[in-house]
Amino acid sequence: MHDIVALDAHALSRAVRQRTVSCVEVMQAYLSHIELVNPQVNAIVGMQDPEVSIALARERDDQLSRGEYLGWMHGFPHAVKDLAAAAGLPFTMCSPLFEDRVAAEDDVFVTRLRAAGAIVIGKTNAPEFGLGSQTYNALWGATGNAYAPDLTAGGSSGGAAAAVALRMVPVADGSDYMGSLRNPAAFNNVFGLRPSAGRVPEPGFVVSPSVVGPMARTTEDLAALLSVMAGADPGSPLSLADDPGVFARGLDGDFRGTRIAWVGDWNGYLATEPGLMALCESSFDVFESLGCTVESALPAFAPERIWKTFLTWRWWSNAASGHAFYQDPVHRARLKPEAVWEIENGLRLSGLDVSTAAAERTALYAAVQDLFGTYDFVLAPSAQVFPFDKSLHWPTEIDGRSMDTYHRWMETVACWSLTGLPVLGMPVGFNGQGLPMGVQLIGRHQADLAVLQLGHAYEQAAQWVTRTPPPLLTVGT
Repeated sequence: MHDIVALDAHALSRAVRQRTVSCVEVMQAYLSHIELVNPQVNAIVGMQDPEVSIALARERDDQLSRGEYLGWMHGFPHAVKDLAAAAGLPFTMCSPLFEDRVAAEDDVFVTRLRAAGAIVIGKTNAPEFGLGSQTYNALWGATGNAYAPDLTAGGSSGGAAAAVALRMVPVADGSDYMGSLRNPAAFNNVFGLRPSAGRVPEPGFVVSPSVVGPMARTTEDLAALLSVMAGADPGSPLSLADDPGVFARGLDGDFRGTRIAWVGDWNGYLATEPGLMALCESSFDVFESLGCTVESALPAFAPERIWKTFLTWRWWSNAASGHAFYQDPVHRARLKPEAVWEIENGLRLSGLDVSTAAAERTALYAAVQDLFGTYDFVLAPSAQVFPFDKSLHWPTEIDGRSMDTYHRWMETVACWSLTGLPVLGMPVGFNGQGLPMGVQLIGRHQADLAVLQLGHAYEQAAQWVTRTPPPLLTVGT
């Protein structure tokens, strides 16, 4: 692994700014590394012509020569998740329906990445339309796990997580409706932040469970990327106006006396793979070494009600976005079955069904707020299974219990998606087969910084990313 590629994003940023490495050298090192490693996992897709990327890196060097420093990501190679638009690059949503589409303009956060100096070199792989926590599709293929390429990288930000873990990009963007920044972070031993609703601007007047957020190998890099992506935008009426610069000003904190609620498997309601809960609970020792106490506690809201609300909301949102494709028989035949299932269920909903789900979502938020009256943070598993064969579309059972939908095996994330609270996916270690897992650290209303600060303290104590790199990086490719 090239010395440049081995740097974390903060160290790389300093090296570029101090001109101890050139942007061309950075680009060449990363492109060479991608050429070696990406065929093992298929994380980065739709890559730009390497000569174009190198020419853009040369422009970044010329800017530095003129004293023009764009920002923290100056000269960074970056790959945007293929559910978002980056001008001039494929914008397929990982669906055959859009296999020839090229984005005409950037999404807002992509514009911000470029303004901070990033060079977009390609896209990262995802499931079709982001549906499912397993990254495979008929257009780009499946993405392998950074620690076991024959297994799944998770999803829907599976390409982003594997690319970050394998040092193919310094940091990555992702998005999260049902664990898409948390499940792949757990499966690839990296960090993924699901920010508060509105933290990273998106259009619309409805608070969607889907948010855009950062992925990285360190919490400091994660926070720095969030500082670039976040902030109000006039095209996003629900975006938060807080100064995003706060995330780049350090993450030190004192957590003595902090109380954490552990929801676990919701008293046996959630099926989990053997050994997973014990591994997640091993994180308690780290939190306690920081001065925290961890206690079992749950919101006063039945998990069956959470799941019913989640299904209704997801059906409604997918029918709203996908019904036009479904109505065309030719297009419908090219959709994956899970997309058809979501849309068909959504088209059967009544206005009363949707308004009832909205009321239930409000009631759930109130119940979680009551829990935060006693506790400072909530802790939960990031997934219910360890990484599985990437040829398997989704787990149909867990420990002998049948899963009745393609995403039931990820029910552990549903509550926190609906509430719109900030959630940090953090590594928690490995099972006996060397497969990674993670936990979700959930914070209070808009307390993204506090979540990052506690996550940073946990990272410094646990050091999972530093001490357990992917075998592909240590034994060659």
